[in-house]
Amino acid sequence: MHTYISILRGINVSGQKKIIMTDLVKLYEDLGFTDVKTYIQSGNVVFNSTKKVSNSMLVKQIETKINEIYGFQVPVIIRTVDDLSKIIASNPFKNETSENLYITFLSNLPNSNHLENLTELNYLPDEFIVTEKEIYLNVSSYGTTKLSNSFFENKLKVTATTRNWNTVNKLLAISTE
Repeated sequence: MHTYISILRGINVSGQKKIIMTDLVKLYEDLGFTDVKTYIQSGNVVFNSTKKVSNSMLVKQIETKINEIYGFQVPVIIRTVDDLSKIIASNPFKNETSENLYITFLSNLPNSNHLENLTELNYLPDEFIVTEKEIYLNVSSYGTTKLSNSFFENKLKVTATTRNWNTVNKLLAISTE
């Protein structure tokens, strides 16, 4: 059995792209996944597959099925349990308060030119550190920071979605139950 975590971008935000979590569970089960669990209403799904499937294939299956059922596009980002464990263990802001910590998940590795331009920017007191396909954020308030999903998508030219530190840790806990 292979466990995956999917993180959907932009559902159930301000009444947009509404998907009820029980319906989302059914959608995943209809795709043949088992032990499907959601966490909060923002599109966090932990599921199992009997086959080892590439992340890109899983993304395509889930995005296609959502579009087929709901008629709108929802970007999906996939991580494995090992990925999530490494992300948590590699937190460069270990000494900061958890309510200020966020992880922005990227769909792909950013182009080095885009990444280079990004690292020259400074938005203190808010800080960010990019590591492969994740960005660690230490911000005073996610609601007011300039370091949003749209900011990183525009700068890096990849899809991004952000979760708070507690959610990331909860997703790891659910995936290892």
